[in-house]
Amino acid sequence: MTGVNRQIRLARRPVGEVRPEDWTHTEEPVPVPGEGEFLGRTRYVSLDPAMRGWLDDRPSYLPPVGLGEVMRAGSVVEVLASDHPEFRVGDLVVGAFGVQEYAVSDGKGAFRIDPALAAPSTYLGALGMPGMTAYFGLLEVGALKEGETVVVSGAAGAVGTMVGQIARLKGCRVVGIAGGPEKCAVLTGELGFDAAIDYRTEDVRKALRAHAPDGIDVYFDNVGGPVLDAALTRLAMHARVVLCGAISQYNTEGAVQGPSNYLALLVRRARMEGFVVFDYARRYPEAAAELAGWIGDGRIKVKEHLVEGTVADFPATLGMLFRGENTGKLVLRLT
Repeated sequence: MTGVNRQIRLARRPVGEVRPEDWTHTEEPVPVPGEGEFLGRTRYVSLDPAMRGWLDDRPSYLPPVGLGEVMRAGSVVEVLASDHPEFRVGDLVVGAFGVQEYAVSDGKGAFRIDPALAAPSTYLGALGMPGMTAYFGLLEVGALKEGETVVVSGAAGAVGTMVGQIARLKGCRVVGIAGGPEKCAVLTGELGFDAAIDYRTEDVRKALRAHAPDGIDVYFDNVGGPVLDAALTRLAMHARVVLCGAISQYNTEGAVQGPSNYLALLVRRARMEGFVVFDYARRYPEAAAELAGWIGDGRIKVKEHLVEGTVADFPATLGMLFRGENTGKLVLRLT
């Protein structure tokens, strides 16, 4: 196939906020699949807070994106040519294909999706890594029990919207922390949260006393910083704090702000545990089947923020995550 493959590559390591000059926009010929490979054209690109951590040259659960490399990203591609026995022309496939218009793959880590069961973008969100993260983080790491009080920060994001809804259908009281009245209205009005706290205008610690008077049994943290510190002061006995992310700290140029109220873990006999969803990879089919059932019968609503554009729009779209401009899963749909 002739044509141009437009790509986004990492030009330099960001310091603080990611800037346009941290990226290089490149063009290459469309690659040709070899034996046992397929060629896919990118239709949807996932944007996730974890991407910021992948840009730093420091130890993590994945190697950093190398300078000059195509930016790592999950995406949905349409198969255009194939010499792979499991993938046919016309198939829609989800995998880590990077921020580029075309990708060649040997099929490792790639999975066919069924657009008749859910929209392709949903396989990057509710039925993708965010959904898996919410499912295993809440039910396994958080060891959720019916009747408990759950508080989730970053509640209007891809993971937070799923955490709150799963907790509600498991019979728990759910309080979400989000930024802005519009997001809080979505949580309580559309997604069934019992209460929502606007961290931009409310005293979070005071609001948690009002909405979780008996304490927090499970705190699912996506933001870190002062919000985590406030939640630690409201833990119930034997509470579980699930560390999923810390988006408030990702662009920090100085030292990361850690919790000063950590002694609450001792006093309340609580535990705080971090996790990485990849540890549960063997159980993804189990989670996907249950999540798909909940979505299919309407007990979980899929919340997505689709941005239409081109590969060149990736840097600006990524910035939306850190400005809090998205509600639900942020996806770039290539037009």
